[in-house]
Amino acid sequence: MSKYEYDVIIIGAGITGASVARELSKTTARVCFLDKEDDVCCGSSKANSGIVHAGYDPVPGTLMAKYNIRGSEIFEDLSKKLNFSYQKIGSLVLAFDESGLEKIKSLYERGKKNGVKGLKIVQKDELFEMEPNLNENVIAALYAPSAAIISPYEASWAIAESAVINGATFLRNTAVHAINNNQDGFVISTTAGELKAKYLVNAAGLFADKISMMAGARAYKIIQRKGEYCLLDNKCSGLVNHVLFQTPGVYGKGVLVTKTVDGNILIGPSAEDLSRENEGYTGTTSSYQAEILNAARRSVAEIPTRNIINSFAGIRAIAVEMDGSPINDFIIEEDKNVPGFINVGGICSPGLTSAPAIGEAVVELLVKAGLKVEKNKGFIEERKGISSFKNASLQEKTELIKKDSRYGQIICRCEMITEGEIVASIHSPIGAVDLDGVKRRTRAGMGRCQSGFCSPRVTEIISRELNIPMINVTKKGGTSYILEAKTRPDISEVAK
Repeated sequence: MSKYEYDVIIIGAGITGASVARELSKTTARVCFLDKEDDVCCGSSKANSGIVHAGYDPVPGTLMAKYNIRGSEIFEDLSKKLNFSYQKIGSLVLAFDESGLEKIKSLYERGKKNGVKGLKIVQKDELFEMEPNLNENVIAALYAPSAAIISPYEASWAIAESAVINGATFLRNTAVHAINNNQDGFVISTTAGELKAKYLVNAAGLFADKISMMAGARAYKIIQRKGEYCLLDNKCSGLVNHVLFQTPGVYGKGVLVTKTVDGNILIGPSAEDLSRENEGYTGTTSSYQAEILNAARRSVAEIPTRNIINSFAGIRAIAVEMDGSPINDFIIEEDKNVPGFINVGGICSPGLTSAPAIGEAVVELLVKAGLKVEKNKGFIEERKGISSFKNASLQEKTELIKKDSRYGQIICRCEMITEGEIVASIHSPIGAVDLDGVKRRTRAGMGRCQSGFCSPRVTEIISRELNIPMINVTKKGGTSYILEAKTRPDISEVAK
């Protein structure tokens, strides 16, 4: 028996860290994955475009290209096994002039080299049959039928839960302060105490550079690139039928217009490199909101802006060398100077798509580094998840209410989310502990009123189910408290 309680510790519980944990849970390895936040999927994974990219964009021969293609192949089957939403709606890269046409021809050739199936260039007449609301200035598009959409936070949570169901340990509110390593392994000082493991995986996302240097491993920098989005009500779901891209620029794939798996329309992102003083800042601004809407009108001329129900921002992790020169690929490697330390850094787009494939690759690296494991013969492939009352048939709704009367109590009227679903989200293998956690798992608060009506009831349910005072319930952990104090005594106290 090893003197360490874990064989592998994974720092970071976004979709990449969760995917590594799930792949390791297919083996007999003792696995722990941790995050400094109070939930999984609280960094880059929670706020992105939710696109499973086809794979025509990455440069052939890169890790991005390799894992994009493999991840795209995995996701549909994974969604069925783990019960998260997946819709293969295809994508279109729009060209507006001859220069754009040359770019989509180049992407077509790149996609063919990468092994993307079904690619074709669609001319204007056919294109407008596919997308009637396109701007009339569009002249052609690259069509990739294998592109799909998912809910990034739903998928991340499902993958993480599958890992836990199969024996992995998840530690929340566990920030890493120091890493000491020797020939026997790693000792990690955290807010949860000292943790020990033979192998360490750095999947810390926006802070992967800091973790790498903390371990004495490869030195690189993460540039935090903020991207703002806006979201339209699901009454606008017919605005587009595919993921609409514009020809890519220096900062990435540009502003897209797409439907989401929940029927909303998503527009964005912008691209703003944050200064060190503003690291982690996800506020939105009127200037960038105007910028992404103006850019989106190149694709769809008439954007129903009166139906915008929310705006938000996510942050991408862009890896560069210490001198600022671009790396232009994922960093996925065992460190040359720190044996047993696996760097998984710079996982920007197509990182979401690539995550399941990265999980496979990291396990291979660990085995190559000396991890001795066998197949987990009791591995549970499927995860049930939470039953959706809104999407259930009348018979299924009746059966849900028979089993648990709380499914007959609607809490979120906009999205038709029941008390039964909220309670289930709190008591699942990785349960919600705050309002945002409930929202990401059930969509309670994601409708047109943006939690204006349901947040008091959700707060009450969290308080009751976790047996904590209502004033201790937070929006997203830390000190983001919803309530400050009681304003009046309970009725029972008045009666006395």
